[in-house]
Amino acid sequence: MTPGYTMKNSDVAALIFLLLIQIIPAMAAASADPVYIAIDAEFGLPNSSSAQSIEKGVRVAIAEINQHGGVLNGRPLALITTDNRSMPARGIHNISELSKQKDLVAVVSGRFSPVVLETMPVLQEYGIINLVPWSSADGITENNFEPKWVFRLSLKDRYAMPTMLNHARHIGATKVGFLLTNTSWGRSNENAAKRYLDSIEDIVSVGTAWYNWRDKSLIDKYKVLQQAGAQAIVLVANDDEGAILVSEIAALPKHERLPLISHWGVTGGNFIGQMKQPGDLASLQFVVVQSFSLFKAKPAKVAAVMKIAGELFGTKGPEDVESPVGFGQAYDLVHILARAIDLAGSTERAKVRDKMEQVKNYDGLVKHFAQPFSKDNHDALQLSDIFMARYDTNGVIRPLP
Repeated sequence: MTPGYTMKNSDVAALIFLLLIQIIPAMAAASADPVYIAIDAEFGLPNSSSAQSIEKGVRVAIAEINQHGGVLNGRPLALITTDNRSMPARGIHNISELSKQKDLVAVVSGRFSPVVLETMPVLQEYGIINLVPWSSADGITENNFEPKWVFRLSLKDRYAMPTMLNHARHIGATKVGFLLTNTSWGRSNENAAKRYLDSIEDIVSVGTAWYNWRDKSLIDKYKVLQQAGAQAIVLVANDDEGAILVSEIAALPKHERLPLISHWGVTGGNFIGQMKQPGDLASLQFVVVQSFSLFKAKPAKVAAVMKIAGELFGTKGPEDVESPVGFGQAYDLVHILARAIDLAGSTERAKVRDKMEQVKNYDGLVKHFAQPFSKDNHDALQLSDIFMARYDTNGVIRPLP
């Protein structure tokens, strides 16, 4: 205010009005009965950061939505979290308990495709919307359930394999070996690889080696593929087994270190921290497939989201966001869900499920979605959204140029 200036009554009234239009929606939302979203994910899994990243994305979206009045003309969104520790049986139990919660509209899943695949029949039985911001197995959306209650905004193996194999082509590797986890996720990737290899002529497989979760060494399986003539290895692993393999390859003579083209499971935990030596990863050619990066998103959108993340969690910028795909994709799924709730005019899950297929023109953090989901498509992303990235020297995942 300039010296000597006295506010007029009209100025005071305008200022009060501006304050009220910002405060009243939040007050109304805070005083109404909440609408619940749950996350059932691997919170208690050692070294994992995927569930925590998904939760942060959900909480930022909820904060934004509630600041603007919530849903259904003033009802706040509220969050419940349950821990399945990556075990399907625990996930099934948790969802059975969550089904009893009044005004629970949706359950957000965690990282592990086997858990999602095993819990899907229970979610179908109870008629609970399943939001999937990470798990990539094709069967999550490609199944005979009707109607489908699952909505995925994430990578799928049908998209991951072409992207990884195209990178192999880019670096001149025409003979690849596949090192896969012996789970439904690994088998989904085996099928995706076969489909893609059958459609091209300039890349061939020298074979597939399988390992089990919690294996303490993968180097023998790596060497089998190497001796079969592999010029690069396509790896489907999570952070723990991935870290074991990287450290084992880093210990080999330099001429025996093949490029590793990795699925994104490694990004769901303390991948680098579990390696034997800090420089193990830097000694290899290592890239990882991704479907979202804060470094590719619209700067203005990132700034707004980071502001709230800073207020809630002390996040300073994109470099501080661990497991970024879970954060960004969960954030967008919650915003899409909120729009579906308002379109339904109800917390009745069947009505909200139907409206999830009708949300249009959502300008998200991941990208602009003309229509994220439809009756015939419950995958919000496409092959063109997928890209390769690598860890920089600070452990930050950055898209390849």
